[in-house]
Amino acid sequence: MDVEDLHLFVRIARLRSISSAARDLNLTPAGASARLAALEKRLGARLLHRTTRQTTLTEDGLAFLPHAEHVVLAAEAARAALGREQAVPRGTLRVAAPASFARMHIVPGLLDFCSEYPDLAIDLRISDSIVDLVEGAFDVAVRYAELSDSSFVARRLAPDRRVLVASPQYIERRGRPNTPDDLAEHACLVVGTLDLWTFREKGGQLIERRITPSLRINDGGAVRDAACSGLGVALMATWCAADELRSGALVPALPEYPLVSTQTLWALYPSSRELAPKVRVFIDWLTERYGGQPYWDRGLEAILESGQ
Repeated sequence: MDVEDLHLFVRIARLRSISSAARDLNLTPAGASARLAALEKRLGARLLHRTTRQTTLTEDGLAFLPHAEHVVLAAEAARAALGREQAVPRGTLRVAAPASFARMHIVPGLLDFCSEYPDLAIDLRISDSIVDLVEGAFDVAVRYAELSDSSFVARRLAPDRRVLVASPQYIERRGRPNTPDDLAEHACLVVGTLDLWTFREKGGQLIERRITPSLRINDGGAVRDAACSGLGVALMATWCAADELRSGALVPALPEYPLVSTQTLWALYPSSRELAPKVRVFIDWLTERYGGQPYWDRGLEAILESGQ
């Protein structure tokens, strides 16, 4: 039984589309259909229901899928065990990532990555919604929270540091808040559902305040731009607002009460004894790119402490 045919079947089962799986594996839809039909003939079982709209697993297909996945993973592990030099990353790597972060910190680095691995194509899906990694057949996901599913591994990439910011024009017009309680008198801008803000006092105690926003947008970049235009005070990740803090377009709004963030940037990928080469090199690239102190945080400490 051909491992590549099993790989094709697994990809079709995850994507629910022969044409999408064929594109993923650099095949023609007709070629993929022919290979699938030959596999079904060899097995003596129909694995898929095919319609013009989607492809679904038959009862036999559901029973066969976990065994096929096991063989495919074992084959990838065996190839990886031969050494990195012989396991050349190729094919299509499907990546899911948050929209603003991907635009600012993944896409700008892809030229170097793709130049180093010319046989690897990237299918990057950016969305701030939590996507189903299995349903979407993603190889890697970048997220702010770990996944509880034990079939995936979470690898830490970088801390997700937060800061309260406003434009100098807003501070001049409305004044700077002195304590978290003063925020009730200010226009507050919120990203998505992040309206519970946690601060740390000088003594180490935590202060939580539920914010009633004057503006809520489900995109961090848009909230940053709104803050730059003088609309209000915003809680921002430093990866999103670092350039504006350095340029002075934004300033820390409450530097005496630093924000507490429990979030971390993670890379999530399927667990297996050996990573597929395409997944391994991408995870290594992310770790090298963001590891240690992330590049967007370098030089920010003095700005955040001074409030200017």
